[in-house]
Amino acid sequence: MLLTGASGYVGGRLVRVLERQPVALRCLARSPDTLRPLVRESTQIVRGDVLDPPSLAEAMRGVHTAYYLVHLMSDSKDFEKDDKQAATHFAAAARDAGVRRIVYLGGLGDDADPNLSPHLRSRHEVGDILRSSGVETVEFRAGMVIGAGSLSYQLVRSLTDRLPVMLCPRWLTTATQPIAVDDVLTYLLAAREMPPGGSRTFEIGSPDVTTYADLIREYARQKELRRWLIFVPVLTPYLSGLWLALVTPAKFEVGRHLIEGLKNSTVVREKTARDAFPVRPMGVKDAIRKAIADTTG
Repeated sequence: MLLTGASGYVGGRLVRVLERQPVALRCLARSPDTLRPLVRESTQIVRGDVLDPPSLAEAMRGVHTAYYLVHLMSDSKDFEKDDKQAATHFAAAARDAGVRRIVYLGGLGDDADPNLSPHLRSRHEVGDILRSSGVETVEFRAGMVIGAGSLSYQLVRSLTDRLPVMLCPRWLTTATQPIAVDDVLTYLLAAREMPPGGSRTFEIGSPDVTTYADLIREYARQKELRRWLIFVPVLTPYLSGLWLALVTPAKFEVGRHLIEGLKNSTVVREKTARDAFPVRPMGVKDAIRKAIADTTG
């Protein structure tokens, strides 16, 4: 089994889950020495880069299932181009090596929306590229992942912790359906055991449709913070990104791209995941409560 993105937020947690399974785990890493202290001795690490096709051949050898958890938004000046190239290289290497299944974590959002953000559009394009390889691809589309250390959750947490009064764009009232990181991991693990059946896409989320403004309010309520949200007609993505960069540890460009995506509704429209998996995701209040506990604990 091959895992990419093991140094990322979701991938780093999936490593620990997979290491408890009766599988031979291999991780692809640009810097194996950096990843080595974070995984068990039994986990194999292969040096490679999804933007370097020759380096993928060794990583794919003998692999049945490959997890693709790569997103180059924080490492690239043109992440859409690089994400497309990386997915193309990975898909071709998986096909050539005879990989049976690719499991990919993408993003929610309506493909028919002409104003879909570049971030979400790129997530969907990667899924299309992986499927077009002919390798069976299981794609999960998720919105905001709630968990200690998640970048999106960090943005909400940092803003709420530091700003008693927030000037908020009206699109913070856009509908969204976040999901707890533990539930994401459960879905990703379950995909390994699915019977063959061709490529499939599953939209996943908590039972609750909410807004980003309400996520801020719920976090503030649980932390016993008094916070005021003042909505203004316009707050440009550029100014929003600069605002986030000033008050959070997030990089400016990453914050700006995430902010652009907040204008798009990210809700579960297809309910097929409920029938395909025995997973019943926790609600938003419980997800935030657990994230707070994991941060302070």
